[in-house]
Amino acid sequence: MNKQVVCTTERLILRQWKDSDLPEYAALNADTEVMKYFPRLQTAEESAAFIATQSSIIAERGYGLFAVELKESADFIGFIGLNEATFDAEFTPCIEIGWRLRKEFWHQGYATEGARACLEFGFENLQLKQIYSFTAVLNQPSERVMQRIGMTKIGEFQHPRVPLDSDLRTHVLYRMARTEHRK
Repeated sequence: MNKQVVCTTERLILRQWKDSDLPEYAALNADTEVMKYFPRLQTAEESAAFIATQSSIIAERGYGLFAVELKESADFIGFIGLNEATFDAEFTPCIEIGWRLRKEFWHQGYATEGARACLEFGFENLQLKQIYSFTAVLNQPSERVMQRIGMTKIGEFQHPRVPLDSDLRTHVLYRMARTEHRK
């Protein structure tokens, strides 16, 4: 397998980022519908910085928030992957699983398919003991993905990086242990 490709599924390639991903990724982060459950849109410069950071993390650690493309067409559709969450909370630092996809690729099972591959990669290749996921309580589509991939809701928390007066501050918190994944 190409060293730029971390894993594949039936329909997806999870891989290292390419410079050519930036236009679509910046557009995704500037889309009000995609960013509905985030405190604000991201600029093109912030999107480029994210890609640079994730590229370095993936090169160094072998995992991160991977660029995702469709096998069939090579279309870049967003990211799915594992990330080290380090903000101040009772459960951090931890490894989280997360995703963000272009809206034209929603409701086709891609987030679920890619997230399952990342759980497998995290537990089997990286030997992680547990993986977390979290999102704003209002983000029911992402919470449904967490449920579909077999994670268990363990509570809610106030995200310290979200403004105090924001409707997005309260987050759901899900977790899966390696022992649960093997069942």
